[in-house]
Amino acid sequence: MSKREDDTSKPSPPIPQPPGPLHREPLPWQLPKPPEEDPDAPVRVRKILASPSYRPALTDVGFLNSYETRPARLQLDYLKPELGLQSEGVRNTIVVFGSTRIPEPAAARRKLQVLKEALGKRPDNEELKRRVGVAERIAAKSKYYEIAREFGRIVGAAGHGPLDCRLVVMTGGGPGMMEAANRGAYDTGSKSVGLNITLPHEQFPNPYITPELCFQFHYFAMRKMHFLLRAKALVVFPGGFGTLDELFETLTLIQTRKIKPVPVVLVGETYWRRAVDFDFLVDEGVIDPEDRELFWYAEDARQIWEGIVWWYESQGEPLINGEPPPGGVD
Repeated sequence: MSKREDDTSKPSPPIPQPPGPLHREPLPWQLPKPPEEDPDAPVRVRKILASPSYRPALTDVGFLNSYETRPARLQLDYLKPELGLQSEGVRNTIVVFGSTRIPEPAAARRKLQVLKEALGKRPDNEELKRRVGVAERIAAKSKYYEIAREFGRIVGAAGHGPLDCRLVVMTGGGPGMMEAANRGAYDTGSKSVGLNITLPHEQFPNPYITPELCFQFHYFAMRKMHFLLRAKALVVFPGGFGTLDELFETLTLIQTRKIKPVPVVLVGETYWRRAVDFDFLVDEGVIDPEDRELFWYAEDARQIWEGIVWWYESQGEPLINGEPPPGGVD
């Protein structure tokens, strides 16, 4: 018999079962100090467990909201939407801004009717007269809701089905003009993005945003960054402070060459020429004549879209980049 055969004939030593969580002796730190060793120990342990210092950093809301952890919060405020957009394959966006106070036409008419009825009962009430006047102007501007909705449909239909996120509508996630643009994309079965912001009062996202692409920011700065990171165009409907803020921030970044130029379309020339006198700014010498060329006016959805398409064609650059994803055709 060879030595090898002789070795294999020997019985193997027993192999223990892998250790598991059951039927094992507790470790010393798994149980608190018993009261029979120190009657006051249980009370002391409970105080330690209840102390904020004992909470893990990731679950300590007070710590996470402190002044000192702001840099980490800024990173997270940027990172979560970034990963979400990447996971859904969002490459580029057309950003739509406009007033949250301009509803769809039927809602605007209803509000106007209610105010007119109230004024009919109190015809001398100056405040009601003012509110009726404002409601009449809002009802007149509600046509822009339909234009924004139609534009959302055009963008939504520009790709190759609901899985194609190479170019999607992105809004601030609220009502009014933003709701209309998201709604238009929803009408076509396409995805769209909404970037909401936490405010002192509760804010609801509009119901037409793709759930996986609706994000809530703490910091306006991070939200603004995401508006422009993938933007292929900015379409601005009549609006107030928030709309003006986003418009002028974008124009400033283009003017100062901080970002590559993108199309900026102001919808409703009559409104915008009265809201902002750009010619006056040129005449006063505070902006250059060429700065008036950073944007143009449009009146309807088709005109907005065709202007953006022409802008990219004239640059020799595609509006929609790359091949559609597999399965992106309906």
